[in-house]
Amino acid sequence: MGAIITLSLLAILVLYLGLFKAKKTLLPISVLGLVVAAAFYIVLWNKTAIPLFNGMVFFDHFSLVFSLLMIGITVLILLLAKDYFDIVGEHVAEYFALILFSLTGGLIIVSFYNLSMLFIGVEIMSVALYILAGIRKSDYASNEASLKYFLMGAFSTGFLLFGIALIYGATGSFGMSEIQLYVQNNVQNISPLFYTGIILFIIGLGFKIGAAPFHFWVPDVYDGSPILITTFMSTVVKVAAIAAFLRLFWFCFEPLSAFWTPVLSVMSIATLFIGNITALMQQSFKRMLTYSSVSHVGYMLFAILSLGGESANAILIYVGAYSLSSIVAFAGLIAVKRNSGSEQFESFNGLAKKNPYLSFVIAIAMLSLAGIPLTAGFIGKFMMFSAALNNYHIILLIIAVMNAVIGIYYYFRVIVAMYFKPLDREVIDLNLNYKIVLTIATILTICLGLYPAIITNIV
Repeated sequence: MGAIITLSLLAILVLYLGLFKAKKTLLPISVLGLVVAAAFYIVLWNKTAIPLFNGMVFFDHFSLVFSLLMIGITVLILLLAKDYFDIVGEHVAEYFALILFSLTGGLIIVSFYNLSMLFIGVEIMSVALYILAGIRKSDYASNEASLKYFLMGAFSTGFLLFGIALIYGATGSFGMSEIQLYVQNNVQNISPLFYTGIILFIIGLGFKIGAAPFHFWVPDVYDGSPILITTFMSTVVKVAAIAAFLRLFWFCFEPLSAFWTPVLSVMSIATLFIGNITALMQQSFKRMLTYSSVSHVGYMLFAILSLGGESANAILIYVGAYSLSSIVAFAGLIAVKRNSGSEQFESFNGLAKKNPYLSFVIAIAMLSLAGIPLTAGFIGKFMMFSAALNNYHIILLIIAVMNAVIGIYYYFRVIVAMYFKPLDREVIDLNLNYKIVLTIATILTICLGLYPAIITNIV
């Protein structure tokens, strides 16, 4: 709990630094605070995991490792933020504070042991993001993104809250252990209220992760938001939501898998096809990444369909690989857009000739997102497919492989533009922070692809 308190106080401190115009201290203090928060989690690693605060939160290896992943991703994003937000103007403390507040909500989400804490975490994370999506007040696309995100977020929260109410009505408790006990003792006599609550949970969490058919807010919100905010939403937010999804269904609803597995299977198939086919039709690199993020949710749902320790490790590697590659892809987009003023695929034409380093890291990111061997993305997909195969989801696996082939086309489209479409263009200057982030993310992507045993079986 020390990490959550630390980040809450850190966000408030950052706001005061903005008030006193201490702009140069925002990044170092934010990163230092995140390192301290990570240290709190590391200290808990070898301690016996017990529910704290009357069973409200639970810091086991599952919550610790996902929390550390989210903190690490946020550090990389904030390193990019210094240069990115400096262009916005003098008042950038709000960006840092809101990102930290949103991360705090995400940490609560992955550590919840009571449904009320899940709801609180979702709200803390989401409210900050509603503001961040529309923080460019003069940009109509950003305004539209904020409004749509707020309306759809409120709508999905209603489903989630109604689901929590029905689960409480059936079990008489918000606690995870009590709900689990109810399911185990009444497998053959579950209340209809409980089944309805599960469906509402699927709808509410489906909205949060952007799974079809609840994905329709994702393209406009991701496309209209500032690129760095889109990066945060497509990585940290998705990690928190999918971890909560897995934790809830693994811990509480696993004995009833025969009821909800068909629903999630249909959602997964729809998400894969809608995400990949729509990404195939895009001319904007950013919008392609948006629909690509939808398709990746389809693969992430495999972990929930194949519950167990294996699925927890599979989803950890998958979201880690996806997040690292997304950070590189969006960082590359920021650099290219500054140079060309465009987000279209054509803006990457001939990039490799005078910008070999930038082209190389973007290419590695695309290969990883496509699931090409020797990258972390391949290991993530392989583990997801293995989990599905072990649980006899053969048809789902065949459909997923078909969609993976579709994905290769639009990811390679960027590589072809950079290396095989000549265009005389100038050198793109990358500052030190960009080089550090791109190098770290690329090295980790390759290392996890070559040595996945580094983090397998860690949950």
